[in-house]
Amino acid sequence: MRMVRRGLLAWVSRVGVLLVLLCCAISVLYMLACTPKGDEERLGLPRANGPTGKEGYQAVLQEWEEQHRNYIGSLKRQIAQLKEELQERSEQLRHAQYHASEAAGLGPDPGLPEKPQADLLTFLRSQVDRAEVHAGVKLATEYAAVPFDSFTLQKVYQLETGLTRHPEEKPVRKDKRDELVEAIESALETLNSPAESGPNQRLYTAADFIEGIYRTERDKGTLYELTFKGDHKHEFRRLVLFRPFGPIMKVKKEKLSMANTLINIIVPLAQRVDKFRQFMQNFREMCIQQDGRVHLTVVYFGKEEMNEVKGILENTSKAANFRNFTFIPLSGEFSRGKGLDVGARFWKGSNVLLFFCDVDIYFTSEFLNTCRLNTQPGKKVFYPVLFSQYNPSLVYGRHDAVPPLEQQLVIKKETGFWRDFGFGMTCQYRSDFINIGGFDLDIKGWGGEDVHLYRKYLHSNLVVVRTPVRGLFHLWHKKRCVDELSPEQYKMCMQSKAMNEASHGQLGMLVFRHEIEAHLRKQKQKTNSKKT
Repeated sequence: MRMVRRGLLAWVSRVGVLLVLLCCAISVLYMLACTPKGDEERLGLPRANGPTGKEGYQAVLQEWEEQHRNYIGSLKRQIAQLKEELQERSEQLRHAQYHASEAAGLGPDPGLPEKPQADLLTFLRSQVDRAEVHAGVKLATEYAAVPFDSFTLQKVYQLETGLTRHPEEKPVRKDKRDELVEAIESALETLNSPAESGPNQRLYTAADFIEGIYRTERDKGTLYELTFKGDHKHEFRRLVLFRPFGPIMKVKKEKLSMANTLINIIVPLAQRVDKFRQFMQNFREMCIQQDGRVHLTVVYFGKEEMNEVKGILENTSKAANFRNFTFIPLSGEFSRGKGLDVGARFWKGSNVLLFFCDVDIYFTSEFLNTCRLNTQPGKKVFYPVLFSQYNPSLVYGRHDAVPPLEQQLVIKKETGFWRDFGFGMTCQYRSDFINIGGFDLDIKGWGGEDVHLYRKYLHSNLVVVRTPVRGLFHLWHKKRCVDELSPEQYKMCMQSKAMNEASHGQLGMLVFRHEIEAHLRKQKQKTNSKKT
């Protein structure tokens, strides 16, 4: 009996200890549950030091309402995404059932899409594969390349100007305006869709759109490449869209960082010290002060004025604390192709982006990013169409009326033209340049070497991006076509000289100036005779 009582007491004591522990645990949980929440989580009454009364309750209600709106917006986006996925899965299921029944010899089900509809969808999807989207297409000549047009929210920059259109214009035609707006809106929907963005992803708007390029292959469809601002400095978002004469299809979405993409600008030169001084002023502002990710390579032919050129480089280096430049002296007569080839092969670092440039070129820091965005090693090379400046003395009437250079660089029909017959300014990676075989070094003097290199890229599987750009200008200068040029080179030089002076209207005024002066004299005589 005593043993039973002792066991019973031990059991009761254990149960008592367990009950005490349970009570303690419940107390701790109660205290945690009743502890006031932090400022970030508190959505109850106004804080003691905050607004009280009616104002405080209104603030709390507004906060709840804002959270409610955000929650509803998130649900709507998720519902839209689920509907889109459900529609796509249903379409895939119908296609699978259709092909399965057809293979079994049962014939198409009345509830399934007809064969012509299935064939149409297959055809539209095949258009993307047939078009020059993922890889380049081998072309016979430079005239077979389909160029891109570029655009911003306000302007379109186009090559095929004719007599009534302008190199830069607002898209007046409704079909063109609606086409580009639809492409931008489609890209924004993709960027802001719940599947593509995280919970804290910012909302992309049209203000984030930087620029786009597009071109139409008339038997396939229209390709769009749209660039938006990224989340950080030197980051961008690009969307590639395709319209196969029907709905736009998302082809690719990329997140690009250009923070570490160095451009090696190669300039071949012989004499022309004044032009080089002007070039270095532009280089210092755009490359050193604004961009900061550039190396300059100057390939100089001969010894005449070489010290002056080296002095300009050294002065710029000291004044701007800039050391990323290389000076390569060469003997012999000037050859643009040889200078660029030597400069490209001289580079000993990792694969670098090359920009072949001339001393009479003006470019902006925005163009440098355009150069980076439109090149990809082993896939894409960039052949921008620059805007060539007319003779300022003819554009503005007389020499003393010519404004400063920055004010002259306006893209208008009266001030210049898209230099679509020139292929000298180009951005390409060094690896692509080496693999394609570089320049033809047998070509001497002016012209020809750039077209030869351009044709080699057209004959390859690389994509050649050809588009007018708003930040690249050819500055007017007197052009002299020397007798040593071959007949073909001399013809090209003279054509370039004629195109370089003025617009059709301005040249016409010069050609017919005697008739114009005679007309003015007759009008003056009539006026004087009426007075008498």
